[in-house]
Amino acid sequence: MATHLHVSQSAPTQNFEVSPSLHIGHNDLLIVGPGVLGRLVAQKWRQEYPGCHVFGQTVTTDHHEELIKVGISPSLKWTGAGQKFPYVIFCAPPYQSSDYHGDLRLAALSWNGEGSFLFTSSSAPYDCSDNGSCDEDTPVVPIGRSRRTDVLLNAENIVLEFGGSVIIISIMFVPHANLDLLNKEDKGAHAYWLEKGSVEFRPDHILNLIHYEDAASLSVAILKKKFRGQIFLGCDNHPLSRQEIMDLVNQSGKFSKKFEKFTGTDDPLGKRLNNSRTRQEVGWEPKYSSFAHFLDTL
Repeated sequence: MATHLHVSQSAPTQNFEVSPSLHIGHNDLLIVGPGVLGRLVAQKWRQEYPGCHVFGQTVTTDHHEELIKVGISPSLKWTGAGQKFPYVIFCAPPYQSSDYHGDLRLAALSWNGEGSFLFTSSSAPYDCSDNGSCDEDTPVVPIGRSRRTDVLLNAENIVLEFGGSVIIISIMFVPHANLDLLNKEDKGAHAYWLEKGSVEFRPDHILNLIHYEDAASLSVAILKKKFRGQIFLGCDNHPLSRQEIMDLVNQSGKFSKKFEKFTGTDDPLGKRLNNSRTRQEVGWEPKYSSFAHFLDTL
């Protein structure tokens, strides 16, 4: 059954009232945390379902005008209004909330159970720090190992208890081509390191990458499949060391600056992610097959 809401397009929708002027339809989507990834998810979702409505919940009104311009109806409290949405994706990072798990539960309670509920997490909880191999079934660290992993593991458990699914996303990056949508700056570790020139990290630490567009397209593909209680992994299956990433950047000739060096020697190593199972189950392949492929397209 559709729920009717009034959403103003002339001002941030911090306050709204029940009205027959707009209804929550079968393909409408709520994005909790419509940042870089959330905005791309919204864009791709509307391409899949023309005419649908996309709602965005934020912690401030700072970017509400921007969200309205890209077709997202923003509010500070969609999840606190007792409304139900068929599709919900939670993209908000823990550091923006004083009650992250409480916010996540509210988002779960705002899902009507008909479509999909998806939570975006990271690979930090995988119990691997020796540049070893990891996939969807790799064991995670025990609760109590660190506050960061505890927050994510408890969040994932909340989602799974509600029948939602989790997508573990590797490091995301985006080129200049998307600056109009994505806050007018480069995103990604390579951009930060290039700006710094010299960084106190060890060069042999293995990282796993995925383009923001590919992370969004995978998220949309998972939402559309209406999975229940599953964990998926988002990466390009081409893990690289920090040094290999910046060698590719320097050799590409696509950037005005040159990266100098990594100077660290004793910080932790990383992990090598492989999401072949996710690709098979979801029926998905990335637009950018590797970081090198991405650089070739610039």
